[in-house]
Amino acid sequence: MRMNEMIQYFKQISGKLGSNFYTGFQDTHNLQQLSFIRNLQKEMKDTKILDVPLHELNFTVFDLETSGFFPEKGDRILSIGAVKMKGTTIISNQTFYTLLKSEHPISDEISLLTKIQTDELQNAPDGKEVLLQFYQFIKKDILVAHHSKHEKAFMQKSCWDHLKIRFVHRIIDTSFLIRLSNPQWKSFSLDDICQKCGIEIKNRHHALGDAMMTAQIWGFYLNKAQEMGFKNLREVYEYLAKSYN
Repeated sequence: MRMNEMIQYFKQISGKLGSNFYTGFQDTHNLQQLSFIRNLQKEMKDTKILDVPLHELNFTVFDLETSGFFPEKGDRILSIGAVKMKGTTIISNQTFYTLLKSEHPISDEISLLTKIQTDELQNAPDGKEVLLQFYQFIKKDILVAHHSKHEKAFMQKSCWDHLKIRFVHRIIDTSFLIRLSNPQWKSFSLDDICQKCGIEIKNRHHALGDAMMTAQIWGFYLNKAQEMGFKNLREVYEYLAKSYN
């Protein structure tokens, strides 16, 4: 019997055993997951990721749909979408997508943009459960996002609010590699880059749809970086540091 099935089983019989039994079991499960995250963070500090060959790196490319732009003012994550990559290869059967529970209505503008409805959020998993699942999915992968400051700010706030832990995963912005071959570009939307790379724009403003397009962009420019002779992230960092001095 898997862990989720066990939890559902104990939930069904909790009336006979008393609510404290189920709560204690669930708390133990959450503690185990939090312990997993802390061990993960410790292992990540010991990993010399900058020297791993680019084609051997494990990435999780992800996107957040949010209720606004300012987590410190109460805006929140509505959905998370992600897909795994090995080097330039997208692993299309390893994806993650979920809504996050919220009792607060979302604006008509955001609902129209994301196609997410308030009643869907009311029935979604809560933030703590989603974040624990997301950590299980990403493990020690390097995270990649387009305009990653947005994702980083919301992940930092949500991880502290729901789990009381710091979000320490490395997030690389797509612009990191784009600047190697296009140093003159200063600003670019996801749509603009997709058009320049010949990537079909589909499922826009859906967290998994945007993550898939971002993964294609990342693969495109990671391949360009390798063609330019870069072997690992350290070489890319050093080159960009010299270029902007």
